[in-house]
Amino acid sequence: MAYLFVHEDREYLLDPGERFESDLGILEVPEDVEPGDVVETHLGTGFTVRRLRGPDLFTHLERTGAPMMPRDVGLVVGKTGVAAADRVLDAGTGTGILSAYMGRIGADVVTYERDPDFAEVARQNMEIAGVADSVEVRTGDITDDLDDLSGFDVLTLDTEDAPTVVERTPTLLDRGGSLAVYSPFVENTREVVETASEVGLEGIETLDTIQREMDFDDRGSRPSTGGVGHTGYLTFARRP
Repeated sequence: MAYLFVHEDREYLLDPGERFESDLGILEVPEDVEPGDVVETHLGTGFTVRRLRGPDLFTHLERTGAPMMPRDVGLVVGKTGVAAADRVLDAGTGTGILSAYMGRIGADVVTYERDPDFAEVARQNMEIAGVADSVEVRTGDITDDLDDLSGFDVLTLDTEDAPTVVERTPTLLDRGGSLAVYSPFVENTREVVETASEVGLEGIETLDTIQREMDFDDRGSRPSTGGVGHTGYLTFARRP
């Protein structure tokens, strides 16, 4: 498993035994390195070793597009209640941030990614995240396999054809199972909500995920005027 090597504002993701060169010197990572160790470069610069945590995945996993933000992942985890030993069906893997989070919680995840290159990167990211044994990345379109999928505790979707999958939720999810659908566009979100209602799902709600950082300086405190507060729309529901 890779570890973070941190010196002040520098962070590098390195494997045991790896040799890394930078302006701070050559870093020879010991094979038996452990979190909490301090490893020095040949110039005497010390790097503290840290274990990867959830937020680090967002920063250091290889990206194949815009990954789901940690705040949105938190809403999915909190609203679905995904837990250890749950069976999760996911579509729209992308970078794999959400799948990696759920795998680290202890869930068994099957995730679909249409793009073969993206899927291969996601598999490598699962290795880095330490969840390759619990997250199966399948290359393909989930809609092609709907007749063969059932018995899941949680269904998470980040795809344009999410309404098509939501229509099959009563056979995909066990009773009491939870659905979470992410979309950047309100039109797709409305279709998801309407479909969820048509197939009899309960507790349907949609959240516009807006979050602002706070700025603190000598003049006073206020919400930041920089950055984009909105990321997308998250719809949640449950099978009765």
